[in-house]
Amino acid sequence: MTSVSENIKENIKVYRQIYKDCSDIKMREMMLGRKKNVRCFLAYIEVAVSNILMETTALGRLLSYLEQAPGEEIVEILDKNALGIADVTPFETMEEAAQGMLTGDAILFVDGYPKALKISDKGYPNMGVTEADSEKVIRGSNEGFADSIKVNTALIRKRVRSTKVKVKEMRPGVRSHTNVNLVYMEDLAYPEIIAEVEKRLNRYEIDGVLDSGVIEQLAEEKWYSPFPQFQTTQRPDRAAMAILEGRVVVLSDNSPVALILPTDYNSFIKTSDDYYNRWEVATFGRLLRYIASFFAMTFPGLYLAVTNFHTQVLPTTLLLSFQAARQGVPFPAVFEVLLMEISFELLREAGVRLPGAMGNTIGIVGGLIIGQAAVEANLVSPIVVIIVAFTALCSFAIPNEEFAFSFRILKFVFIAVCAWLGYFGFLISLLMVLIHLSHLTSFGIPYLMPFVGPELTGYEDQRDFLWRFPLRRITKRPIYAKRDKRTKLTRKE
Repeated sequence: MTSVSENIKENIKVYRQIYKDCSDIKMREMMLGRKKNVRCFLAYIEVAVSNILMETTALGRLLSYLEQAPGEEIVEILDKNALGIADVTPFETMEEAAQGMLTGDAILFVDGYPKALKISDKGYPNMGVTEADSEKVIRGSNEGFADSIKVNTALIRKRVRSTKVKVKEMRPGVRSHTNVNLVYMEDLAYPEIIAEVEKRLNRYEIDGVLDSGVIEQLAEEKWYSPFPQFQTTQRPDRAAMAILEGRVVVLSDNSPVALILPTDYNSFIKTSDDYYNRWEVATFGRLLRYIASFFAMTFPGLYLAVTNFHTQVLPTTLLLSFQAARQGVPFPAVFEVLLMEISFELLREAGVRLPGAMGNTIGIVGGLIIGQAAVEANLVSPIVVIIVAFTALCSFAIPNEEFAFSFRILKFVFIAVCAWLGYFGFLISLLMVLIHLSHLTSFGIPYLMPFVGPELTGYEDQRDFLWRFPLRRITKRPIYAKRDKRTKLTRKE
């Protein structure tokens, strides 16, 4: 480590050497003081710092003030932060100063002052606050997270204005030095969970963390599970709700997706507007999503099991209808189902990769054209097209995309096993999924809460489960919060 020298010539020499061959780094030497007798050195990233002559910026105001100050008082002004600039960070080594500038701020060296000052400015360009692309709601805020971690933290504080909200900063990535914030409510969250999160984030040494998805993969306990052990969200109000429940929100710089932990199956089924709408509407929507999550995984496999092995369970008229629809189809039923499922998954993937309007068009028109053409060419039967379309609708009804993707993968497992063993294979596959879910935990919380262990919360979590009780009846926080802090609603006399 090289200490910052009082001799500015040495500082300039070292700093220019660190950022050699970096054309985007701007370095300026200036003379400050009323008599222009104090030499200073300013370094910043070209697009990350606004026009320093503008008096609206902290850096601009500081330089304007120092230009008119007596030269012998400049060091004292800087030492005491006479202007009261909020975000001024002193660095005592050149390496710290060089690294600090990469946050998008400016670094100022002054002759005779043995420290480098980081002065906040506008920072890196970003998209700003936009509408959330996923997790659409009918009622509630339309704000979504931005790419800037500072903006995202502010969006949460905007909704939870409490001094108990803590933001702990970490910097994983030995080369990227990405800012990662742990946001939680100090009096609600378990300290053991906070410590476990930090431990997992520090477990690996990685070059760069460019998105919260990297953190999720490195910190999850059972990497082989198709089910996500972190809940993801692009909605600040959803993150604020999680904090009020005693959970931890992980924000990563350059990512509009926040991670919420711990989590469980039920949390992925809930939506933000479940709590903004009346309890009847919320309960009906939640029941539909639970049914959708089941059929998104099992429906094609169940169709194969029934039609290939257990036709006796179908009414005769329905069975004859199925048989008439399949006349002329040269392939077995499992080939039909796989052909249409893979075609639909390709359409979905193509729709995501193509530009906006074109992607929407290819998803709708492509599905109709391929389905109709396949039926007319006697490659598949109409009933298979209906089954695949219904399965797709079920997967779209699941609010969380990562959670829905788990069922899209398991769907092919059910198809293979049911085509092999029939209804017996269906039961085996369903049992294996349930066994896996029963062993799955997220930071110590059972994944199937409150299906399992409802007595741990005195059956209070059952009030916000398959059915959502009226808000006046949901008086307790979920299991994530500390035991003595679970009361969240009381009636005033």
